[in-house]
Amino acid sequence: MSDARNGWVDALSRRGDGTEEEVTVDLSDLYGAIDREERISVVARLVHAAFDEYYRESRAIPLEVKAAFETRRWPDIVAFSKNRLARYSVGVERIIEDLKSGAPELKRDEAFWKALEARYLKLIEGRYEADLAFAFLYSIRRELFEDVWKPAVYAATAAEGLVHPANVLRRFETTMPMRGAVIAEVLDVAGFSAPWRDKTTDARLAAMEINRTLLRVGCDDGERLTVEMVEAGFYRNRGAYLLGRILSEGRAPIPLLIAVLNNPHGLYVDAVLMESDQLQYVFSSTLANFHVTNPRYHELATFLHELMPKRPLGTHYSTIGFNHVGKRAIMDEIASEHGRSGERFTTAAGFRGTVAIGFSAPSSAYVLKVIRDRPTEGYKWGSFAGVDAVLDKYRLVHDADRAGSMLDNVLYSNVTLRRELFSDALLEELLADASKTVSPHGDEVLFRHLIVQMKMIPLTIYLDQAGPDDRRRAVLSLGDCIKNNAAVNIFNKDLDGRNYGVSPIGRVYLFDYDAVEPLTEVKIRTNVGREEGEEDVPDWFFEDGTVFLPEEMMTGLRINDPELRRLFKTAHPQLMSVDYWEGMQRALCEGKVPMVRSYPSERRLHRHVLKVYGGAGTKDAAE
Repeated sequence: MSDARNGWVDALSRRGDGTEEEVTVDLSDLYGAIDREERISVVARLVHAAFDEYYRESRAIPLEVKAAFETRRWPDIVAFSKNRLARYSVGVERIIEDLKSGAPELKRDEAFWKALEARYLKLIEGRYEADLAFAFLYSIRRELFEDVWKPAVYAATAAEGLVHPANVLRRFETTMPMRGAVIAEVLDVAGFSAPWRDKTTDARLAAMEINRTLLRVGCDDGERLTVEMVEAGFYRNRGAYLLGRILSEGRAPIPLLIAVLNNPHGLYVDAVLMESDQLQYVFSSTLANFHVTNPRYHELATFLHELMPKRPLGTHYSTIGFNHVGKRAIMDEIASEHGRSGERFTTAAGFRGTVAIGFSAPSSAYVLKVIRDRPTEGYKWGSFAGVDAVLDKYRLVHDADRAGSMLDNVLYSNVTLRRELFSDALLEELLADASKTVSPHGDEVLFRHLIVQMKMIPLTIYLDQAGPDDRRRAVLSLGDCIKNNAAVNIFNKDLDGRNYGVSPIGRVYLFDYDAVEPLTEVKIRTNVGREEGEEDVPDWFFEDGTVFLPEEMMTGLRINDPELRRLFKTAHPQLMSVDYWEGMQRALCEGKVPMVRSYPSERRLHRHVLKVYGGAGTKDAAE
């Protein structure tokens, strides 16, 4: 039962005078119900009320984050992000405790459950979020029955056939060149209440940057343009984003993303991005989920997919915090991939992990993983804490702000996949080496746990195959990746290049998490100053826990090319210093929230635009 009141709020009823009153349902209704039909009705209302409470709380969080952004309360944003991720599970667990005590027949009477489902469907009929409400019911079922995960598909959702991005967009009609006054209106779509530092100048600079891109794609003076912007702010970390696109007749839509920051002097536009790959990095699953103040998640995910078609639809749902809808979409996509290609899962490319077994189909966008019963002989870390301990590390990363440098993990429990999806050799390996997790069930294979990630090219393979410029960019990105992880209190004690991958847009990410730990718990030590040939064992050798010697980190990164090694050391010298790592630990212990900028520095307006547009005539084109 909800702790906040004496009963679950099942509905709002309207009094004769037009005001509303809460109608509650609680365990006393269930204990007092003897008739079977009445008990089914009460349980359906309890679940419906529990979902309503979860959904109201989860939808309030983006507005709380907006207020925290406007008042620069950065630690609060971190707290809200963690709270939101846990909110769904908390909501399910809260009602399950009531149902276990008040309706024990739910766990043993399948006919009772089917009747409950039918009654519940009537309660959620016509709701926009009916698919999420239906998934909520099935999450309860899986907890009660310890049941197999199956996509909870609610085919009668009110959104079906009506989901269109136009439902969340505001339109601005203009002509080329776009003027600052139009962008000033665009900057209002999120409804910021904080003051702007200099809105007129920012709007003019943003318009100038937009016009530069429009000229490059061939837009002519006087050409009619339509700017479509999502009526919402997208919030994450210490930034806010305004998302839209620019339409002109006969041309492909041009994405538009405006990054807004808030310093002590007020709001200001920090960057304008107008390429799909640039947006894809900002909306990457390697970053924390966005808080979006518009509740129409189907339209939002569809619009994101239109702007960034390289990313599967399921990952777009997860990016905006609707992970349970995204989980269903990912499984649908994996099934569709197999239907199109006929390919079967085989062992994933690259190094065969000592702790995880990774597998994928050749043309799939995803890699799937399970944890071995015990690690292989190459395991580096002494005694193995067990499968659940490794899964906890993957959950740690899933719940963290991934700082643009760690792949998200979509985690499934008790999920089945068709046996025909697997090659014989892979299935044999899974059943032999992960028997605690994987078991055959007729024509299907049951996984006690399953991890799904976006597919990357392992860094070591990339450095062997890519051209010189791409290799240099990857090595530089690797250093940024390690720094970003440190900034969010994640340390990968296995600094092995095989644990990092390169995305289709050339960024390096950590994807293997069995060796991650909080940076604040790592002991930073050094051998610098010891005389060559000194035989005494250093004091740190006897310390418990994880000890890290920064000056020796290059050994495991597997950057074999001497030129690339020099490049890494020149670009990231601080990573080899004790002072850097101890300074980061102090900052984290003091509760400081790092700035994570998820776009290239050259896209920042105040560093870039005036230099590009310093010539005559640009002012008139932007006002």
